[in-house]
Amino acid sequence: MPSLTLDLLRPSPSAPVRPAAPARLNLAGLTREELRTALVETGAAPADKAKIRAGQLWRWIHHYGATDVSAMSDISKEMRAVLGERFVVARPEVVERQISKDGTRKWLIRTAPGIEIETVYIPDVGRAGALCVSSQVGCTLNCSFCHTGTQPLVRNLTAAEIVAQVQVARDDLGEWPSPKEDRRLSNIVFMGMGEPLYNLDNVAAAIDIISDNEGIAISRRRITVSTSGVVPELKRLGEETQAMLAISLHATRDELRDTLVPINRRYPLQQLMAAIRAYPGLSNARRVTFEYVMLKGVNDSPADARALIKLIAGIPAKINLIPFNPWPGSAYECSSWSAIEAFAAILNRAGYASPIRTPRGRDILAACGQLKSESEKVRASVRRRLELAQG
Repeated sequence: MPSLTLDLLRPSPSAPVRPAAPARLNLAGLTREELRTALVETGAAPADKAKIRAGQLWRWIHHYGATDVSAMSDISKEMRAVLGERFVVARPEVVERQISKDGTRKWLIRTAPGIEIETVYIPDVGRAGALCVSSQVGCTLNCSFCHTGTQPLVRNLTAAEIVAQVQVARDDLGEWPSPKEDRRLSNIVFMGMGEPLYNLDNVAAAIDIISDNEGIAISRRRITVSTSGVVPELKRLGEETQAMLAISLHATRDELRDTLVPINRRYPLQQLMAAIRAYPGLSNARRVTFEYVMLKGVNDSPADARALIKLIAGIPAKINLIPFNPWPGSAYECSSWSAIEAFAAILNRAGYASPIRTPRGRDILAACGQLKSESEKVRASVRRRLELAQG
């Protein structure tokens, strides 16, 4: 009699097909209204109780940093069971974490398959420390001095993915529940990967979440959005977010800025300056920051400094002078320290605060203009081994 083998892993053709369990919705980066809607649409809470329940969840997620519904002790055990069946409160995967010798921290975060972003915490910036967040994966601007700009745009980040960067940083810094005083993370700067004004809907929603007083509670006056000059969106940025404005300027004449910051070909300096002067809320108490990377023999002469003073005349402003951070394959060199100091002295005499930004995190490629997701570069550990092998 022949032996009979039963394949217990393969269902009978007549067996009913069981649908896969629906994925549980991640609540970690939803807005207040999205939380309320999710509770109603999934049947987790009736419409008349959803706003109150959403407020409870909000405080647990954004004030206490909870990552598990079961930890939400002021919600009944029965309700927590219902929430746990329908929702998760999850962080994205931290693929790599690096700490510079100067204390700067960088995280490579994977929010979805093939979607990787870099986020950098810089101590002793702002009131205590600043988190440099990304708004896109890659970038479309192709600024010639910027390493990040050499990575093609993959897609915009969602508001949840932007907020997740803050949550990951606060996890690592041990800043839950949200401190009122003695914060290590006191400022947020949208100066990471991408052009924030090409993703303004999600950036604005993320700022609403980050600044909410019952959650992360970082003041809008401590949130800065840096743009290369997407002129049509500047007014809306000011009206909807009340964020502080930074302009990635780097040149004072169109022919040079066309090369350094190619978006200038679409929105030249005259249009950009007019839009900045009309930025909502601009005043001596809410100055615009002009970012100016110092490139040897390109934009660092005394004549360039005087042209900068003339260009921004009448605008309440400060100027951040940024020593160029080299990256493999770059065509530029950093200006000499004496040239940078001479440039700053001219601006200071004209009445402008012009701090020279101390390069931070260069040893882990976390400095300004150096961010680029790991899927587009050799992993840092491999690169270091190659450098050692080459002597």
